[in-house]
Amino acid sequence: MSHVAVLPGDGIGPEVTAQAVRVLDAFGIAYSKHAFGGNAILAEGTPLPEDTLAACRRADAVLLAAVGLPELEGKPVRPEQGLLGLRKELGVYANLRPARAPGIDIMIVRELVGGLYFGEKGIREDGTWFDTCEYSRPEVERIARRGFEIAGARGGRLTSVDKVNVMHTSRLWRDVVTQMGSTLYPDVAVDHALVDSFAMTIVQAPETIDTVVTENTFGDILSDIAAAVTGGLGLAASASLGDDGPGLFEPVHGSAPQIAGRGIANPAAMLRSVALLLDHGLGRAADAAALEAAVDTALQIAPTPDLGGTSTTSEVGDAVLRALDSARTL
Repeated sequence: MSHVAVLPGDGIGPEVTAQAVRVLDAFGIAYSKHAFGGNAILAEGTPLPEDTLAACRRADAVLLAAVGLPELEGKPVRPEQGLLGLRKELGVYANLRPARAPGIDIMIVRELVGGLYFGEKGIREDGTWFDTCEYSRPEVERIARRGFEIAGARGGRLTSVDKVNVMHTSRLWRDVVTQMGSTLYPDVAVDHALVDSFAMTIVQAPETIDTVVTENTFGDILSDIAAAVTGGLGLAASASLGDDGPGLFEPVHGSAPQIAGRGIANPAAMLRSVALLLDHGLGRAADAAALEAAVDTALQIAPTPDLGGTSTTSEVGDAVLRALDSARTL
């Protein structure tokens, strides 16, 4: 039987996680909960306890809620360090960020463990602060391969986004994607776009976009733009995958401590992360599609306050489970 390591996180994390585990129960998926993030720091002094990391390594997939507590801001040990550490330990380099709305179906494949965020950084003797963007050919090849495979399973179109007119690493990026497209993936239509003009395309013509592959920093920014165009970060899910071992599945939104405990958090992003988990983590594509449809239905009939409604977090969960039950009886 498949087993999922569940990390409820901080703030509204435990509340939206409660609805996610109801869905895991509905699909007969075993899970166990483990401390992570700010609450783990308060309890154990570290955002990623050894027992939690061991449980994640044993699992078939990891479902992760947002982390962050106001009382830990500015402290030397921060909840976010646990997230970066978990990504590194599990070797997840491909971040999938879908953005869906009527007439729009975008999948952004973001390189997750290289580039500007992980390059050399520091302060020179003259007081200059610096961050270095670095990519090796194997790093670009493996994320490009993931992008081509996903594009081939979707609409057959892949847009590679770079800044080749300015950045040296983008020259490598474009060369690798072009070569792989012509030699290994001739059935996938490839085009290239500069990051600044492509940001405008997401805003002005998102319906023209299929699958996108890009480097870490660009992917971080573009995926947030795509989320905003299709309903906001509160509805956005993500998956982080490696070549082996469990993937990480998490909502994009933050821990929102200002509304924690009020029962009004929208669980849609967490539930959509479960759908990604079913598809990319457990190979249950049909169940993933059923859950996506159930979440869409629930948001129509039981919107939370952020969507102009009055439904509680648990009422959205109720609506999702009813929609799943209805689909099974058809």
